[in-house]
Amino acid sequence: MGLFSRWRRGGGGSGAGAGGQRQVLDREATGADLEHLRAFARSREGVAFYVEPETTATDTTVVAVAFDGEWTRRRVGTPRAAEKLARSVKVACHDVTVTGYPPEMRRWNARAKADRAALEEMTRAESERDRER
Repeated sequence: MGLFSRWRRGGGGSGAGAGGQRQVLDREATGADLEHLRAFARSREGVAFYVEPETTATDTTVVAVAFDGEWTRRRVGTPRAAEKLARSVKVACHDVTVTGYPPEMRRWNARAKADRAALEEMTRAESERDRER
């Protein structure tokens, strides 16, 4: 049994939801999504993939997280596709519902939020100075 066997779709990946109704996703994963994840993994150190389950609105996604917490999220289609992609770029692959997100990602988000707030404050101050002139 593979790491994500319990997620595999019944009926050969038909996308059928409860009651046999087909789920309507916002869009399917594309080659560009997979290439973005490959490029991220190749261009950063210590990348790991965190597989997020399909929802009623979004296909299965992967959050790729680098050692410093920088991250990106893209659709991959299925957990099996995520595992295959992880093997091809030689990165670890985790089920986010089991492991959760790494603390580095949370720290990255906190720094990014603080940076955005500081930039907004600088922009606001510059605008006020310009108006006073």
